[in-house]
Amino acid sequence: MKVFRGFKHPGVARACALTVGNFDGVHRGHQAMLSLLRGEAAQRGVPSCVLTFEPHPRDFFAAVQNKPDLAPARVGTLRDKLVDLGNCGVDQTIVLPFDARLAGLSPEAFVQDVLIRGLGTRYILVGDDFRFGAKRAGDYATLDTLGESYGFDVARMNSYEVHRLRVSSSAVRQALGEGRMQDAARLLGRPYCISGHVVHGRKLGRTLGFKTLNLRFAHWKPAASGIFVVLVHGLSDAPLRGVANLGVRPSIDPNDVNGGRVLLETHCLDWPEALGAEGAYGKIIRVELLHKLHDELKYDGLDALTQGIRRDCDDARAWLASRI
Repeated sequence: MKVFRGFKHPGVARACALTVGNFDGVHRGHQAMLSLLRGEAAQRGVPSCVLTFEPHPRDFFAAVQNKPDLAPARVGTLRDKLVDLGNCGVDQTIVLPFDARLAGLSPEAFVQDVLIRGLGTRYILVGDDFRFGAKRAGDYATLDTLGESYGFDVARMNSYEVHRLRVSSSAVRQALGEGRMQDAARLLGRPYCISGHVVHGRKLGRTLGFKTLNLRFAHWKPAASGIFVVLVHGLSDAPLRGVANLGVRPSIDPNDVNGGRVLLETHCLDWPEALGAEGAYGKIIRVELLHKLHDELKYDGLDALTQGIRRDCDDARAWLASRI
């Protein structure tokens, strides 16, 4: 899959079959939509294309209004979104910066500037709740009318349901926020996971006897947080069992090397000897969060923290032994 920051790039296809959305989590509803999009693109002999936004439009408006609570919790990072879209067989993805200019475009100006001149849209597929343009003034009927005027086909996909539950990013966020990891996996069609390059941290875990693999979650408000039983992929032929902390680590100084940013810190219960002490840094790993043990806790001192980590490891081993 080709990825472009904006559409003013010589490599962007001059015509496409398009869908537009935030695609946070790329859940089963998104997957069904992308499958339909690929079929329509093949019939027309054009590439399939996803137009998505970074930051999330609600992040932008939350910052403008200085109301951080308006920003949605984030299911996945941009990296994971792009990996998931590629796995769905999308030909190209355009990541469009959401800024004041884009937010101010009328529905027709959005169609003219982005869909026609920018992407050469021949066909567009949207969800049943699709809104676009300044103040969300445009809806499916608006888009359909503009499609007739500008010569592109418009289609709408109804809600996707699993066991009478509408699949949506909001439903995934709620499941993750409540620690219902199996429900989140049903909505996503796969275990919830976070991937990225292993980065250096404070190395406190090593001092305490619990070496960790650190991944940065590049958004301040993850949908999930707490202590989890996990599987780690990418370091050996078989996945490694582990326990992980996703969050801001309330027991640690916020002024440490990671600056208080959200981290996924994973301790592997059985460390591969072949990797050596430093063998994981810079590698890309994928961590599946299978079961939530508890919320983040603040410990009074390093001894209490060490005992807490040891309990979490024991609980993770017990959970894994009963299921894997």
